[in-house]
Amino acid sequence: MSDHIIAIDQGTTSTRAIVFDRRGRIVASEQREHRQILPRAGWVEHDPEEIWRNVQLVVGIVLATADLTRHDIAAIGITNQRETAVVWDRRTGRPVCNAIVWQDTRTQDLVDALAGDEGVGRFAPIVGLPLATYFSGTKIRWILDNVDGARERAEAGELLFGTMDSWVLWNLTGGPDGGVHATDVTNASRTLFMDLRTLQWRDDILAAFGVPRAMMPEIRSSSEVYGHAEDSSLLRETPVCGILGDQQAATFGQAAFEAGESKNTYGTGNFLLFQTGTEIVHSQGGLLTTVGYQLQGRPARYALEGSIAVTGSLVQWLRDQLGIISSAAEVEDLARSVDDNGGVYFVPAFSGLFAPHWRPDARGTIVGMTRFANRGHIARAALEATAFQTREVLDAVNADSGMRLAELKVDGGMTANDTLMQFQADVLGVPVVRPVVAETTALGAAYAAGLAVGFWAGLDDLRANWQEGRRWLPRVDEAQRARQLRLWRKAVERSLGWVDAAH
Repeated sequence: MSDHIIAIDQGTTSTRAIVFDRRGRIVASEQREHRQILPRAGWVEHDPEEIWRNVQLVVGIVLATADLTRHDIAAIGITNQRETAVVWDRRTGRPVCNAIVWQDTRTQDLVDALAGDEGVGRFAPIVGLPLATYFSGTKIRWILDNVDGARERAEAGELLFGTMDSWVLWNLTGGPDGGVHATDVTNASRTLFMDLRTLQWRDDILAAFGVPRAMMPEIRSSSEVYGHAEDSSLLRETPVCGILGDQQAATFGQAAFEAGESKNTYGTGNFLLFQTGTEIVHSQGGLLTTVGYQLQGRPARYALEGSIAVTGSLVQWLRDQLGIISSAAEVEDLARSVDDNGGVYFVPAFSGLFAPHWRPDARGTIVGMTRFANRGHIARAALEATAFQTREVLDAVNADSGMRLAELKVDGGMTANDTLMQFQADVLGVPVVRPVVAETTALGAAYAAGLAVGFWAGLDDLRANWQEGRRWLPRVDEAQRARQLRLWRKAVERSLGWVDAAH
C-alpha cells in the first residue's frame, strides 16, 4: 500500500526531497546545496542542470534512507523558488544559459523602459504585480535579447520557458521524450504575464515584453495529475500531481486556507502571505496580489504577499563574504554574546528593497557604528533586520485588510533561531507561533499532491494534522518597541537613493 508522499523542494540555495506520512510527519529528508553563481554585482545565477542532478540525487537517497520504493509512494509534489527563470531547448533539454535567479537585478533598465510614463503599476490591475526585476518576465526578455540566437530559436518554437517547477516537472516526466511542459497558477502569477481573473496568459502583455507565446508552459491548477515520472526514474509511473510556489506551499502546509489566515516564512528571504479568499485585493501599501492556491475544478484562492529579499541570505553573507561565522548556526551564539544591538542597525538592501518600499535604488547599509561595536553587534543587527522588515510588511497587511493579526504563524529554517523568534514577537507585539513540522513548504507540496489522488480526503484532514510546536510572547513594553522601530526607519531612509546614473 502506498502510504507516503514525496515532496521535491527546489529552493534558492538547495534542493530537498522529503517523505511524509498520512499524519504529515517527516519520515526522511535529504538536501543538497547548489552553487550561487555571481558573475558581477547584481547578477545571481544557478546552473539548471546541476539542480536537476541534485533532484535525482536527493530522491534516490531519501528513498534509500526511508527504505522505500516507488510502490510505497502515492504521489509526487513539487515546490520551488518562484521567479527564477530558465529557458531551454525542447529537443535537447539543454538550457541556453544559466537560470536567472529572483534576486538578480540586471533587468532594471528594462523595467524602467517598460514602465515608461505609466509607471511600474502599468500592468498591476491585471497581474497584481508592479514591474520589478524580481519577477521572471523581464528575465525572459533579457535572455532573448542577450543570448546569441535565443530570440530566433524562441520564435521558431524551439525554446521553452519555465520557472523551476516547470523545469523539474518537464525533466521528471521525460524531458525531450514527452516531458510535460506546465506550471501551476501560483507560479504563473509571478511572471507578470498571467491575468488574475482568467488564470491565462495575456497575449497583449507577452507582446509588450516581446516574449513568444509558444515558449510558455500550460497553466494548470495546484492539485491535479500533470503526468507520471519517466521509466528511467526511481519513481517511475508515480503521478506528479501537486505544484505550489514555495511561499504558497508554506501557507498551504500551515493549513492557512481561508480568508484572514496567514503565515510568514523565514528562508533566503522572508515572505508573508495573507489569504483573501476568492476576492482579488489590490494593496494600497506596497504588497503584491497573487494566487494563493487552486484545487482542481474549484475557484482560485488569492492572497496578499509581502516579499522581503534578504533575510536568511544575510546570514550566509556574514559567513561567506565577511567570514565572521563559519556556519549559519553560529550566528545566534554570536548575537547572544551582546546584550543588545549596541545602536547598530543593518538594512540588507542588497537587491534594493522589496515590500513595502519597492525601491530598487536602495543598497545595503549599516548605521550607528561606534568604536564600541563588535562582531556580536553586527550579528545581532543582522538578525533584527529580519524582524524589523517583517514588522513593516505586517503593518501593510493590517492596513490593507482592515484587521489586526492576533498572532503570526511562522516556518522556515530561521525559526530554529530562538533569539530571532523572541525579538520578532517583541517587535510585533503579538505572539509568534511555530508548528511541530517547521518544513511547511515541502509539506504544502505534499498536501497538494495527496489531495489530487485521494491520499487525504479534504482540507479538514490537513487542518487536523497541524500542531503547535512553540510559542513566543512579547516581552518589551510599547515605548521600547516604538524607539526601536523609529531608529530602524531612520536606517531605512539612509539606504535609499544610493544608486545613481553612474551605477
